[in-house]
Amino acid sequence: MAVTVEQARRVGYTCLKALLRFAFMVANNLVAIPSYVLYLIMLQPLRMLDSKRFWYIEGVLFKWLLAMVASWGWWAGYTVVEWGDDVKAVSEDEAMVLVNHQATGDVCTLMMCLQDKGTVVRQMMWLMDHIFKYTNFGIVSLIHGDFFIRQGKTHRDQQLVLLKDHLEKYYRSRSRKWIVLFPEGGFLRKRRETSQAFAKKNNLPFLKHVTLPRLGATQVILKTLVAPQENGTPAGGDAVIKESKSKGLQWVIDTTIAYPKGDPIDIQTWILGYRQPTVTHVHYRIFPVKDVPAEPEALTDWLYQRFIEKEDLLTHFYETGAFPPPKGQTKAISREMTLSNLWLVGIQSLAFLSGGMWYCIFQYLYHCLF
Repeated sequence: MAVTVEQARRVGYTCLKALLRFAFMVANNLVAIPSYVLYLIMLQPLRMLDSKRFWYIEGVLFKWLLAMVASWGWWAGYTVVEWGDDVKAVSEDEAMVLVNHQATGDVCTLMMCLQDKGTVVRQMMWLMDHIFKYTNFGIVSLIHGDFFIRQGKTHRDQQLVLLKDHLEKYYRSRSRKWIVLFPEGGFLRKRRETSQAFAKKNNLPFLKHVTLPRLGATQVILKTLVAPQENGTPAGGDAVIKESKSKGLQWVIDTTIAYPKGDPIDIQTWILGYRQPTVTHVHYRIFPVKDVPAEPEALTDWLYQRFIEKEDLLTHFYETGAFPPPKGQTKAISREMTLSNLWLVGIQSLAFLSGGMWYCIFQYLYHCLF
């Protein structure tokens, strides 16, 4: 079939736009990430004198970096509509966020939709696959104190021990409040067949839109971070609790991400922007941690039930284009999540100004020394 002039023009425009967006993203990373690292190196004396204030500043810089990533999708027309419970109500409390995982764009979506949730972004900890340690953002996550988990049976037990140690060392000493994890342990397309075989063998529900979650990381987080008065388990040691005066983990936020027609956005699309503007839908359910069982078998059943509910939510969404209303209500309420373009431009401008400042400083030092 012959290609019309209009079609050729449209393809050319899309390719040019993708190329310009990619160049901007590269430039953005080249100035923003080194600036983040250099600012924190400069602030090391403050870290020794006032650790709490140092990590407050680091958290602000971290939020700005995540806002830059969010801006790439926002300016491409990849927006978010939120459903279910209003998580802003618990944004100042400690919470564990359980998210279904379909593609690399899930992380970008969360970076966007959590930007307007108070102090959440600067005080959150991420659990992510160890491969992300070797990406351009890896150095930022390492400094911030995120945990990189290695998948696979051979590493599982060791990784859970390392996770417990990591939480005890960094979670409250850096005033973290939210911890985000993907309990499925991988992308839907990679794990679905294995999960369905496991479900069939163990007489569990057959799931198409999610996979059965893994218990390990969730159990370690609950055992380590929940205060004794909640379920009788230690929260990372009495010394940690007294030092931080923390109430412990108080909420579990069950988060379900849905893409139109089940077609997820990956990081390449987020950066290049070649897909038409898309609305991603995010559904929240908040559970008090006191209602979450501590015993492994009961916790497994509870966690499975959450993902069975996710399956029902996603089935309804793909059939109707909307999430179902909460039990006892006749209508589901949605909220369009918005970002300020002026604020995003301000953050991007600050990143490039910082890059220019550091360049001038190093040029001056070079001429002084040589």
